[in-house]
Amino acid sequence: MADIQSVTHAQNIRYDRKAEALYIIDQTLLPNEEKKIRLQTAEEMYDAIRTLKVRGAPAIGICAGYCMYVLAKSIRTEDQQVLFKKLSEYGKYLSSARPTAVNLDWAIRQMLRTALENAGRTRGQMLDALYEKAAAIHEDDIAKCRAISEYGLTLVKDGDGILTHCNAGPLATSRYGTALGPILLGTERGMKFRVFSDETRPLLQGARLTSYELQRAGVDVTLICDNMASIVMKNGWVQACFVGCDRIAANGDTANKIGTSGVAILAAHYGIPVYVLGPTSTIDMDCPDGEHIPIELRDPEEIKTMWYEKPMALPEVKCYNPAFDVTDHTLISGIVTEKGVCRPPYTRSLAALFK
Repeated sequence: MADIQSVTHAQNIRYDRKAEALYIIDQTLLPNEEKKIRLQTAEEMYDAIRTLKVRGAPAIGICAGYCMYVLAKSIRTEDQQVLFKKLSEYGKYLSSARPTAVNLDWAIRQMLRTALENAGRTRGQMLDALYEKAAAIHEDDIAKCRAISEYGLTLVKDGDGILTHCNAGPLATSRYGTALGPILLGTERGMKFRVFSDETRPLLQGARLTSYELQRAGVDVTLICDNMASIVMKNGWVQACFVGCDRIAANGDTANKIGTSGVAILAAHYGIPVYVLGPTSTIDMDCPDGEHIPIELRDPEEIKTMWYEKPMALPEVKCYNPAFDVTDHTLISGIVTEKGVCRPPYTRSLAALFK
């Protein structure tokens, strides 16, 4: 139990109020090194988000809340209009680091709204309000992840095989996680699952992070290459697919790490349900469908040189490196939120969450 507790309660993002310092676990170094780094400047924060030192839509949102508080503290003025203008500029800058993850922009807007609501107070009072809001975003995500884990656990039974793609555990969120939450919560309660973790190319979050978290928690996890998902499904070893999400459109189309749509298409062929797990902050009701979700394009060198001692392609070879793809809502069996499991038609069930 000690091992699983250290995983489920991992502090991937921590604000030390006594030292007035923001720390994150640098996820680019895992699983070989667990190192905490301090974020102090807007450039360091942008770099941490852009280069995936902090990643996972909910975790990015939590981190952004604290970042905005740190940046507000750095603005040395008593003029509230000047402070808000500069803080808005910082928010726009940070938001551009990962355009697909809706939680990033959501958290920044929450912080800016809090600043506006406290515009008539002293600078110190505004800063206190901003810190309280950032901490509330964090605590709210912890509560939501626990609820998502409970609802997700109702979709599987003891002994089931579960396939995952990318990483949506405590490192990518907060306590328990989203897509890994039911697995970790069930394991705490004595249930046994067989998890197949897609390595998730090209950044290998499934290999470096998901298998790391599950192995440390004592879960039966088997790492597979992305192109092995079909055979484990055909063998009857998978009863459900659990994936996270970076944005959910109003019709239920979902953006997640590249390769997720392929998993869903294979699962449909073999009659395996696919469940998307995420907090309601990931649902973008202003986005009608997947065609309107911006897809982040990343550096081609991630395909050609990252993780390799020598380049695996000629320098002149072109690369297409989208960070995400969109899974059509028709391939999704259920969307699990902290308010329950949404079922098709998603235009109705998702809208009902916000009434």
